[in-house]
Amino acid sequence: MLTSIASAALVSAVASVTTTDGTTSMTTAMGLPEYGVLAVIALVTLLSAKLMLSASTRWNSTIKCSLDMNIIPLLISFAAIVIYKIITII
Repeated sequence: MLTSIASAALVSAVASVTTTDGTTSMTTAMGLPEYGVLAVIALVTLLSAKLMLSASTRWNSTIKCSLDMNIIPLLISFAAIVIYKIITII
């Protein structure tokens, strides 16, 4: 899921065609916001799981490391989504 979000964020299709009338440009929007809801839901779920598990007796460094490896990329994706939304509003 993360690789599809990252690849969609990096893809911005820009085409330019030169005709006899002049140059016609066509730009499509980046694909980042399409999966933004899924990334936010996953982030909230993982943060909730980390909060609940940290209060339990089963909490250990392996669980912490495993959750952090999933949470950190989702936080970066969330920041990218927020920045993209702000830029599109401006």
